[in-house]
Amino acid sequence: MKKRFTVTSALPYANGPLHIGHLAGAYLPADIFVRYQKNKGNDVAFICGSDEHGAAITLQAKKNKTTPKKIIDKFHNLNKKTFSDFGIDFDFFHRTSEESHHKTAQDFFLKLNENNAFKILTTKQYFDKQENQFLADRYIEGTCPKCGYEHAYGDQCENCGTALSPNELINPKSKISGNSPVLRDTTHWFLDMQKHEKWLKEWINEGVINEKKKHDSKDWKSQVISQCNSWIDNGLNERAMTRDLSWGVKLPIKNTDGKVLYVWLDAPIGYISSTKAWAKEKNKNWKDYWMNDETELIHFIGKDNIVFHCIIFPILLKIHGNYILPKNVPSNEFLNLEGRKISTSKNWAIWLHEFQKDFKDKQDSLRYYLCAISPEKKDSDFTWKDFQNRNNNELVDIYANFINRVIVLINKYYDGIIPKISDLQSIDKDILKETEKSIELIGYYIEKFEFKKGLMSFMNIARIGNKYLTDTEPWKLIKNDETRVKTIMNISIKVVAALSIISEPFLPFSSFQLREIIDMKNNCSWYFNISKIINEGHKIGTPKHLFSRINDEEINKVIIKMEDEKK
Repeated sequence: MKKRFTVTSALPYANGPLHIGHLAGAYLPADIFVRYQKNKGNDVAFICGSDEHGAAITLQAKKNKTTPKKIIDKFHNLNKKTFSDFGIDFDFFHRTSEESHHKTAQDFFLKLNENNAFKILTTKQYFDKQENQFLADRYIEGTCPKCGYEHAYGDQCENCGTALSPNELINPKSKISGNSPVLRDTTHWFLDMQKHEKWLKEWINEGVINEKKKHDSKDWKSQVISQCNSWIDNGLNERAMTRDLSWGVKLPIKNTDGKVLYVWLDAPIGYISSTKAWAKEKNKNWKDYWMNDETELIHFIGKDNIVFHCIIFPILLKIHGNYILPKNVPSNEFLNLEGRKISTSKNWAIWLHEFQKDFKDKQDSLRYYLCAISPEKKDSDFTWKDFQNRNNNELVDIYANFINRVIVLINKYYDGIIPKISDLQSIDKDILKETEKSIELIGYYIEKFEFKKGLMSFMNIARIGNKYLTDTEPWKLIKNDETRVKTIMNISIKVVAALSIISEPFLPFSSFQLREIIDMKNNCSWYFNISKIINEGHKIGTPKHLFSRINDEEINKVIIKMEDEKK
């Protein structure tokens, strides 16, 4: 039966370019999952967009003496192109600055307000007297009370991941003027999260809500459940859902000039407004993707966003009513770089748009490596040497080598026309069975969000293909048993054809190239009979190199460049 999915990746913040940690965390895993589901014929809406509001953008605009609009335009366009360059194939990439999003977010807020979601409270908030403005979370910097990190923000410490409120910071400073702020009264709309603890606990740990089973909690990553339970067990505090800012979605309440929606109320609603825009373009009903119990909602995120997608956003969806809650939130841990934490402020990162310049046409190589070292259950580490070794030893020496051997031999012996198959020996039957088994495993692991294991099963097919050729030695048999060689090459090209399809979620660019070479470019359906996937008499093209080696000079060059440019 055909399934329907709404798959979201965390909205990238439009104040800077994307790096490898972003790709490995929330975008590559989602793209692999979506491509696989679409190839199975399922109905998938793959949704994302730029998160374009919040204090960090206005702060950057002030520092650069420009406007928030110019900043978000620059990085929205750059990041949208970057995603496309690396094959992250969103169905729609929206913007939270769009008028349609503002209306969706405001209507959502009004419905929440109507359903008594908020407490209106007057509290003390930091105020910068020199700048004559209240300081939202990201306008304040101070020492984290949990880990002692001296540059924690007013809403979160990016060193230890602890969510904070501005008044918890030690020695707070205004990020605009550098002065110590003072406390002044201001009124905001607070979400009373404490009263939602009971149903959240049951939903997260048992998959049950309103006595109905919604998901199997065993399918959720243990670290996601653990972090959620830690939050709930420590008590969910009231959280302000509005801010004193000029940039953002205006609070749709009379006499509230200067107030906007909190970015973590605004941004997740961006998934909904993006789906609406996509559905309008495709003449679909957006409610089928957000208000239908048959739809599976999947959020791909990094671990620093777990609380927002597993606690705050589900609370908002449930209070609003009619919306489905996520079936799974496959959060990833963090990716480090050469043994150190990726830091945008210190320029310790591999920027994707720069990678494109340094390694032209190596998008699939990076996709492969990031999947192979994916931080699925614990933090992992990117090293340039390991990237080089995986490319050369696996993609070139194993995968591309097997494909090239098969295509070269069929062109050499049969002018590119697939020969007739004859009696199968046990070794022939075994490779077909092993290939089918590996294909089943790939699908199983992708559906379990275990992409590293899926990738290993994929590469295993190329390994057994190489072994099959080595064991059967068609280049020797051609002298005295041409009938047997025809069978070997027929079997081999069937395995190559299978690889051309099942590689697509992981390696979309080389998958398309390979399907072009063997003249199967319109076939990407996951449902195929390997015995009939490509038949005798079919003409294939000439061999082309799907992957090329990366030499030491190329690697040393980028290592030196990265060290020179760090701050």
